[in-house]
Amino acid sequence: MPISTDYRTTVRINGPADVVFDAVTTTESLAAWWSPVTGSGHAGGELRFPMVADQPPLLVRVDEATRPTTVRWTVIECTFMPDWVGTQPTFTITPLDDGSCELTFEHRGLNDELECIDMCSRSWNHFVGTSLRELAEGGPGAPNRSPRDLARRAAEENG
Repeated sequence: MPISTDYRTTVRINGPADVVFDAVTTTESLAAWWSPVTGSGHAGGELRFPMVADQPPLLVRVDEATRPTTVRWTVIECTFMPDWVGTQPTFTITPLDDGSCELTFEHRGLNDELECIDMCSRSWNHFVGTSLRELAEGGPGAPNRSPRDLARRAAEENG
C-alpha cells in the first residue's frame, strides 16, 4: 500500500524573508494574497477566513510564528471542507545569501486520501506559487474571488 504524501510546494521568492513572514502573519497581507481575514497571526492567535459565501469562516489556530522562518497553523473549523479540520498548513521560510528566500509550504494532512486533493493542490499552487510570491516581490496578489483567481478557476473548469 503506497504511503500518502502531504501537499508540499517550494517557491523561490525575490524578496526578503521578513516580507514573506509578514505576508503569512498580518491580516492585511493575508487578505492581499489569499482571502479576507480577521484575527491575529501571532502565535496563540486565531485567524478567520470567510472563504465561501453563506458558510462560517475557516478558523485556524496559529501554533507557531517564529520570525522570519516558520509559521504553522492548525485548522480548527472548516464547514465547507471538513477534511481540513486537524490539518496543519505550515510555511517554512529560508533566507538566501542574495537577499531572496525560499518558501516551502506544506499542508500536513492534505494528501491523496482526501477527496479535495486535486482542487486543493491547484488552489495552493495558485495562492502560494503565484499570488503570495507576486505580493512578496512587490506586485499585486491574486486572492480568493479576485478577477485573476476567477479567471484561473474558469480556465481549470474549461480544461
